[in-house]
Amino acid sequence: MTEKVNKVAEITMHFWIMKILATTLGETTGDLLSMTLGLGYTTSLMITAGFFLFVLMLQLRSQKFHPVFYWAVIVGTTTVGTEISDLMDRTLGLGYMKSSFMLFSCLLITLAIWFYQEKNLEVYPIHEKKKETFYWITILFSNSLGTAFGDFLSDNMGLSYIGGALVCAGIIVLVIFLHYFTRINQIVLFWVAFVFTRPFGATFGDLLTKPIVKGGLNLGTIPASIVTAFLLALILICTNRDRTKKMV
Repeated sequence: MTEKVNKVAEITMHFWIMKILATTLGETTGDLLSMTLGLGYTTSLMITAGFFLFVLMLQLRSQKFHPVFYWAVIVGTTTVGTEISDLMDRTLGLGYMKSSFMLFSCLLITLAIWFYQEKNLEVYPIHEKKKETFYWITILFSNSLGTAFGDFLSDNMGLSYIGGALVCAGIIVLVIFLHYFTRINQIVLFWVAFVFTRPFGATFGDLLTKPIVKGGLNLGTIPASIVTAFLLALILICTNRDRTKKMV
């Protein structure tokens, strides 16, 4: 009998740190393409969607968990999520409130279909390709929703980037409290945390790149993307090294 092999990352503290960094990189890279390079949201979405589909194919075709493939897909979903949110709001003129509602509805529908098909919503371990496909679709909608909500806080609610980050951080801290001190379903808490780490990382990305008059540090999208990618790669290398030592 062939042993089933897990395909996704374990949910640890390293996972959430990597998730936030991947989110920040997705935000700065998305802004780099659409704003700094002036490609526009439609063209940027086509580029980022191409990258996302390519790394997703590598991830789905792999026979075991590859950290590089996995986190490349996460970055891909955050970058595509940035472009989807911006396209819905600025190009299609839907606004962040309508965009958030539509993306939230898509997220719930995906989770409902996933549960109907698999009878559970477990996010670790994942062995079957069908379940992994649901996993990535849900992540894509989660990151898109998180982007729209983060922009809603800054643009519609008038919060500074630090203020928006603090709101999201407060929700994340609440989720951590609920995780350790209540019996609320852990899968529900996971997806809540997954959604809100997206705007937390995105607002941090905006803090790095936006002009000082808008509450940012004006570092620019290129330096911010390089620094974030370096930190992400460094943690990935260290985590993979620790994982290799445990296996020896």
